[in-house]
Amino acid sequence: MYLLENVTKTYSGRRGSVHALCDVSLRISEGSCVAITGPSGSGKTTLLLTLGGLIRPSSGRILFHDEDLSRLSDRELARYRNRKIGFVLQTFNLIPYLSALENVMVPMLFDGRKNGDIDPRARALIERVGLRDRADHLPRELSVGQQQRVAIARALANDPEVILADEPTGNLDPALAAEVLGFLRTLCEKDGRTVILVTHSPEAAAIGTRRLRLLDGACREDSSHNDPTTG
Repeated sequence: MYLLENVTKTYSGRRGSVHALCDVSLRISEGSCVAITGPSGSGKTTLLLTLGGLIRPSSGRILFHDEDLSRLSDRELARYRNRKIGFVLQTFNLIPYLSALENVMVPMLFDGRKNGDIDPRARALIERVGLRDRADHLPRELSVGQQQRVAIARALANDPEVILADEPTGNLDPALAAEVLGFLRTLCEKDGRTVILVTHSPEAAAIGTRRLRLLDGACREDSSHNDPTTG
C-alpha cells in the first residue's frame, strides 16, 4: 500500500535546521496494523502526517498504491485525505456546536455525497460505536470516551482504506483506552483496513502486528515484537 523511499522532512528555524525525518525508507502492506513508537520529538507525528498528506516531505517519495503523493496538487491531496484516510486524534477535534451525528456527517458533506445517503450512513456508524442514544448530543454532553468513539465514527464516514491514529488513547483512562484499542484492532482484523497508530503507550503498541521505532527522525523495525508473518 505505502512505499517510502528516502523520505526526509526538515524544518528551518532561527536556531538552524531540524531534521524531523531522516532518510526514512519502508513499506506498509495493505490490511496491516502498524504501531509507531519512540520518544517525544522523534518524528512520529511528522511521519503520520506525511502519510496522511498533511505534510509534504522535503525530499524523497511517498507512494500510495504506486501514486506519488508529492506530485499531487493541494486539491488532489485534499481529495486523497478525505476519501482514503480517516484521522483519529488525541484531542478528538469535534465541532462543538454540532451533534455527534452531525460531526460524523461532515466528511461526507465535503465529499459531495447525496443528502439522502449521508444521514443513514452516519446513523449506522454512530450505532456501530455504541452511541445510538447519544446521536443528538453535543460534544460537551458526552464523556471523553464517547467523544473518541464519535471521532472514530467520523473517521470511517467515507469508508477510508487507512486509519491514522495519533495517540488515540492519550486522554482516556485504562478501561476506555482498552475499548478504543479493541475497536481499532477490529477495523484491521475484521474490516481489512490498514491501521497506523502513533503512541507512547505499551498497551496501545501491543495491538500492532508490526512495530516501528523512531529516534531522531530515523526509523527502524522493532524486530523483538514484530510478527514475521506480516508485511
